[in-house]
Amino acid sequence: MKHITKTRVRYGETDKMGVAYYGNYMNWFEMGRSDFCRAMGKSYAAWEAEGILLPVVEAHCRYKSSLLYDEEFEIETEVTKLTKVSVVFECKVFHEVNGQRVLAAEGYTKHAFTSTDGKLLRDGNKLEAWLKKIGE
Repeated sequence: MKHITKTRVRYGETDKMGVAYYGNYMNWFEMGRSDFCRAMGKSYAAWEAEGILLPVVEAHCRYKSSLLYDEEFEIETEVTKLTKVSVVFECKVFHEVNGQRVLAAEGYTKHAFTSTDGKLLRDGNKLEAWLKKIGE
């Protein structure tokens, strides 16, 4: 299941040349993950209130095409791998160039399922079960 988040490059997210700074992509991936969960029916905050945290344990981004100040773009987010102890969210960032939808960046973040005291939840949990159910 995929979710699309639409947003725009803000001035503070660009360098002197008006190009989106590379570090912002991880923030946009996080925006996509948060919107994905909210759109599927349960926010990150709700999971945290239930005692399940999702710390990032791995992250990757490959840049393909520059985003510019004030340009609209889409973050496409989906769960691509789910185990009892972790989840991988894949994100693709698209923008329009000359009427064509163009891939600007793609990557992923891998998250462990932990309790509020930082211990790995090894025997499954409600969030893992929920993600499995919405993915069916």
